[in-house]
Amino acid sequence: MGRPNAFDGMMHEFCVKLGWCGCVKDGKRLHVSDFIPEIGPVAEDDFARWLITADGLDPDQLNGSELRLLEAVFVKHMGATVVDANKLRPGHRDA
Repeated sequence: MGRPNAFDGMMHEFCVKLGWCGCVKDGKRLHVSDFIPEIGPVAEDDFARWLITADGLDPDQLNGSELRLLEAVFVKHMGATVVDANKLRPGHRDA
């Protein structure tokens, strides 16, 4: 079992502090991690849109300031506007 990492801290802020925890849609749990690709670059705006979608909402319906807040949280925790998808995995999961 690993230690908490930047992704864990980011997800704590998104869920516990901001309420973006995912949802249940058509009987299936949705979480932002369902949208993260296995490999490749992930930009803060893509991640923010996936986070919103995972909550059952349309990202195009949010105003720009809400979207920018989510993007800023991504950059604060991940340290860049674009990171490799492998950085977007929990540190505490079993290897």
